[in-house]
Amino acid sequence: MMQKGILDTLLAALCCLLLSIEARAAELVEWQSADSLNRLARASYKTDFFPLSNHFVSQDNAIFCGPASSAIVLNALRLGKRDGLPKDRASIAKEEMAWLWEGADPFYGKYTPNNVFTDLAKSRLEVLGKPIPIKGEPKSDFGFQLHQLAELLRSHGLDVALRVVDDNADASDIRRELVENLASEDDYVLVNYSRKALGQPGGGHISPVGAYDEASDSFLVMDVNPNRAPWVWIAADDLVAAMRTFDTVENRGYVLIAEGK
Repeated sequence: MMQKGILDTLLAALCCLLLSIEARAAELVEWQSADSLNRLARASYKTDFFPLSNHFVSQDNAIFCGPASSAIVLNALRLGKRDGLPKDRASIAKEEMAWLWEGADPFYGKYTPNNVFTDLAKSRLEVLGKPIPIKGEPKSDFGFQLHQLAELLRSHGLDVALRVVDDNADASDIRRELVENLASEDDYVLVNYSRKALGQPGGGHISPVGAYDEASDSFLVMDVNPNRAPWVWIAADDLVAAMRTFDTVENRGYVLIAEGK
């Protein structure tokens, strides 16, 4: 009888856990749903959505969420507005170039996840795991931490405000700052958050934010990894909680980005 009582208690706890997980998942409204389209249609804060959509690229490996997000924002700020953007010559192999006309230069100038790296920030090899000093010891540090992402964007001459979401960060201040960014042109926000905190598979992630719907108090995160998750609307408090998570040396957070002066 005692064993049955313990089993019943465990089953009840498991049911509560499953219900909690389902409730958490329900907070994420997927992009292709009718509710999502209604949120975007009525949202007053979606200035960033259109240029981000026009220049959107997805990451093509498990590590390059930071480079993909950076390329999107750089193109949104600069493509068609200035000359001399870098060309990603890796898209056509050398042996394939031999079939083109003499003197051919078929490459367009634009930012890609492959050519956003600079000598002034974390290198491609370091992003892929080449050890770097962390707390005095060489360690592999895949992808970009928040401050490393800010460093990369600044190395391109952008104006970057870094916001670490620690225990002292106020959720209402974060909401206000994100909404103000989404209401104005020619500035963007990238969020660095924990997928696990949202009930999604995976760990730390980086993606742009495209819109805010006041009625549902939710942000549209334009996920750069469609292999793992679609674009989703995330309740503001849940997004803040997902950013208020630890990553290697400090908490995650967000960066506010504009063209450098």
